[in-house]
Amino acid sequence: MALLLGVDTGGTYTDAVLLKDEKEVVAAAKSLTTKHDLSIGIKGAISAVLEQSGVDPSEVAMASLSTTLATNALVEGQGGRVGLIYIGFKEKDLDTHGLRDALKGDPALILAGGHNHAGGEANPLDIESLNAFLESYMDISAFAVAAQFGTRNPAHELAAMDLIKELTGAPVSASHQLSSKLNGPKRAMTALLNARLIAMIERLIASAQSTLAKLGIDAPLMVVRGDGALISAEMASTRPIETILSGPAASIVGARWLTGADHALVSDIGGTTTDIAVLRDGRPAIDPMGAQVGPYRTMVEAVAMRTHGLGGDSEVHFVSEGLKGGVTLGPRRVVPVALLAMDAPEIVHSALDAQLRSATPNEYDGRFVRAVEGFEHEGLSVRELMLIERIGGNVLPLGQALKNRIEAQALKRLIELGLVQIAALTPSDASHALGRVDMWDASAARKALELMGRRRTGAGVMLAPKAEKMAQLVVDQLTEQTSLALLETAFAEEAESFGLPSQDLARHVLMQKGLAKHRGLVRIEAGLNLPVVGLGASAAGYYPAVGVRLDCETILPEHGGVANAIGAVVGRVTMRKQGTVTSPSEGRYRVHFESGPEDFADSEEAMSALETYLVKQAQSDAEQSGAEDIHLHHGRDVKTAQTEGRVVFIEAVLTVEASGRPRIAV
Repeated sequence: MALLLGVDTGGTYTDAVLLKDEKEVVAAAKSLTTKHDLSIGIKGAISAVLEQSGVDPSEVAMASLSTTLATNALVEGQGGRVGLIYIGFKEKDLDTHGLRDALKGDPALILAGGHNHAGGEANPLDIESLNAFLESYMDISAFAVAAQFGTRNPAHELAAMDLIKELTGAPVSASHQLSSKLNGPKRAMTALLNARLIAMIERLIASAQSTLAKLGIDAPLMVVRGDGALISAEMASTRPIETILSGPAASIVGARWLTGADHALVSDIGGTTTDIAVLRDGRPAIDPMGAQVGPYRTMVEAVAMRTHGLGGDSEVHFVSEGLKGGVTLGPRRVVPVALLAMDAPEIVHSALDAQLRSATPNEYDGRFVRAVEGFEHEGLSVRELMLIERIGGNVLPLGQALKNRIEAQALKRLIELGLVQIAALTPSDASHALGRVDMWDASAARKALELMGRRRTGAGVMLAPKAEKMAQLVVDQLTEQTSLALLETAFAEEAESFGLPSQDLARHVLMQKGLAKHRGLVRIEAGLNLPVVGLGASAAGYYPAVGVRLDCETILPEHGGVANAIGAVVGRVTMRKQGTVTSPSEGRYRVHFESGPEDFADSEEAMSALETYLVKQAQSDAEQSGAEDIHLHHGRDVKTAQTEGRVVFIEAVLTVEASGRPRIAV
């Protein structure tokens, strides 16, 4: 009997599950994610499943980790301070391709150098300018390097990496190591986001490994990748970008294992995001464009997933426009007021009571701020340092923390850096007030709801005079936004085009009238034509209403709340390697190895040499990630053209996949 431990660290909860021989759930448990020290939440969840099962920790043969932390960090704009070395490109490319927005004020160096399409040097690398830049930014947590045509010849990326490591000792993320495809700006975005996530994922893996050791579990640790495959913890530490959407990918693998569904929309609601994918023939599709999270399109192979900033802990925003008014949710995650009141009951209730006694509602009512422990404050402005010192180790009402509106920008920056947390009204508070959940302080939740309900609409009337009515308004908005998100995914994945963007189709008047079963001179009906599998701890509370709204079957599997953790241990180790053969001139076939281009006189000889190289790389990576019983799959995409009656070789893209089961401790 092999016992497998799956752990999923989400924005709100850390889940753990024990499986026996990949066939039976032995125990499952949850613990609050503790961002200041992730090991606390991980230990709480693992300890709970060990206690439930009565299993000796030494019997655990493998542990695997999936996480939404990388996804959530990108959605919320968080992560470490990074520097971008952009070789052979122009300054305007930073704006054209969204890199400046992704940098969020962090430094970038446009450096002379780069190669051409054939892999020849376009310009010499400007080492002197790189030296000067690095000496000015020794406090950067990680660097990203991307060079023009770096996948055709990575020499300049490798030279820049070596110098950065020599002078700063900081981790370096090189674009050619993350993707073998062309599109320099997109590779630069991938490398930049990877660098931003390195410290965060290293902390997570270190916490998990330390916790396993302290609990007496001596088993290999695997991490789920964005395509649902498993990689070793060591590999995930250097390539954290590959773990974006790993939580959602694991949930789809888990959904299939739990339900046996072949065709369904899988929707996983967490504290921060709702992640939706289509299951076809029992398998999720891989996004051919690369994983997209929030506004960022990367070159990471991941499940074709739509991630929305909508979860149980999404911030509730008051909508003042229009006579009716209302609320909208997300995309930012906040700490629910009901949860904060468990940590600081006197401060929270005292502030809420004082705000309720005030005759005039304030925009900061029901909102609090606290610092996150254990993080360095390097690189902060004077105003940011003053604000974080004022907050100190306390929980403060937001109106008390901010002395003027100028400080709001400083607060935004501290939130993005993960140095402070905001607490505010969320759907989780609404669920507590309605009696659907009983884990945190429902009284504090009702007070926060009452404060929001006092806000005046455009007609001058209160939004909701009673806390319960306000709570139902929040839950109804979650149902509406979830329904729209599901419809967007369905329209985007339809085989037939409807001629409009999926987000417009989901909100189209005919679609909305159809969902409402319009009966006039025209009869209109609409709905989803496949079931929705609802996953996540809160799915059972929210998704029955979603099924009614979309007129479809809703499947809520047992253990759906820990589907991510289940998916983490039933996946396979899979490594894909891709390379290119080009023809710079007739009779020359160029293989673009990492060590540099190499020419051959015969196309088949060139492709065979590349295939041998890719097989060796893929097999080595799979073995390093702990795979056994490895199977290899080869693919060739050869492009040719007809010229004067002759077939001319243009390009060949070769792919090798090595796949096997993770090795378990004996």
